Amino acid sequence: MASKRTIELVQATVPALQAHGLALTTHFYTRLFTHEPELKNIFNLGNQAGGKQQQALAQAVLAYAQHIENPAALAPVASRIAHKHASIGIHAGHYPIVGRHLLASIREVLGAAATDEIIAAWGEAYGELADVLIAAEAELYRASATEPGGWNGWREFVVERKEAESELITSFYLRPADGGALPPFVPGQFVSLVLYIPELGYEQIRQYSLSEAPNTGYFRISVKREGNDPQGVVSNRLHDAVNAGDRVRLSPPYGDFYLDEERDTPVVLVSGGVGLTPMISMLNALAQTKRRAIFVHGARNGRVHALKGHVEQLAAEHAHVEHVVFYDAPDATDVAGRDYHFEGVVDLDRVRDRVELADADYYLCGPLPFMMKQRDTLLSWGVPAGRVHYEVFGPDQIVSAPQG
Repeated sequence: MASKRTIELVQATVPALQAHGLALTTHFYTRLFTHEPELKNIFNLGNQAGGKQQQALAQAVLAYAQHIENPAALAPVASRIAHKHASIGIHAGHYPIVGRHLLASIREVLGAAATDEIIAAWGEAYGELADVLIAAEAELYRASATEPGGWNGWREFVVERKEAESELITSFYLRPADGGALPPFVPGQFVSLVLYIPELGYEQIRQYSLSEAPNTGYFRISVKREGNDPQGVVSNRLHDAVNAGDRVRLSPPYGDFYLDEERDTPVVLVSGGVGLTPMISMLNALAQTKRRAIFVHGARNGRVHALKGHVEQLAAEHAHVEHVVFYDAPDATDVAGRDYHFEGVVDLDRVRDRVELADADYYLCGPLPFMMKQRDTLLSWGVPAGRVHYEVFGPDQIVSAPQG
């Protein structure tokens, strides 16, 4: 716990962070990459180009300053950060480097307002936070390395098969190049994948949810082509340049958004677009149990609706599995009642009679506005917040509201 004086000084900087937080974090990343260019191999340069990472860090720094007196309030966010850090190989030695440039940026952006006492207080506060994250990440690394089939760092995998699931989403079936075993994971978790991107001149890392249930002997990721979005350089390269027989490097599975397999109560899965990937892993696992499972999914139309036939087959073969499909822009070839059930974006109020179940847990995945819409609907019904769990893509996940 930071000292009382440190808490007072950090809290006193909240107005300055509210006014200058984005300028501070933009300056920080520019400074960091100027002095430590090798870190471009770790940081997501797509998010840097779009400004998302700078905004997310500004919000995270502000949230930390606002909650420094009660750091337990940020525990769910810290857990997500630790899982992401472990998946990209952040280690204890990175923290002093980042801390040095963060403190220098505070002084350079805030000027005279950043007194020596303020800088010292932020140094203490940063050290406290770093210690929490380092300890959490060390435990994640230990657990990954000691699991049967587990490892730390990067491991080579061979692309066994590449299969188009829709016009935009392709699945990659991956087996360890060393022929060894795979560790168990919990449905909903992700792996990180690293590729060299020639146009950037750096390696880039992206997280992809595992889209198959555990214990298959392979990992499967289902990847959306992202067009010209800078965030999509890894996904697009997977589509365009990685084929069966090629090798890629993966982290072990991580992530604190996953199916609670200790419960036997109903599960409602709600996803939009490529947000279906962790849901498919959960649904495949649930199909092997007797737990009632309802999968609500939204897509633009049948051309981009991935794994449609697979979900239909699960529902046909398992009486406890149901599915509901929304298309917001059906094609002329899409038939209501056959290809989809409702026209429009996912609206849980339209299927409330089917998905409002006693003691059910609700798992949500998709873009942030989609997540917040579904969460708010469920809370308005009186669903306890602890029964609503969600995963948000990109840097928004760092500062989104804690999962239940």
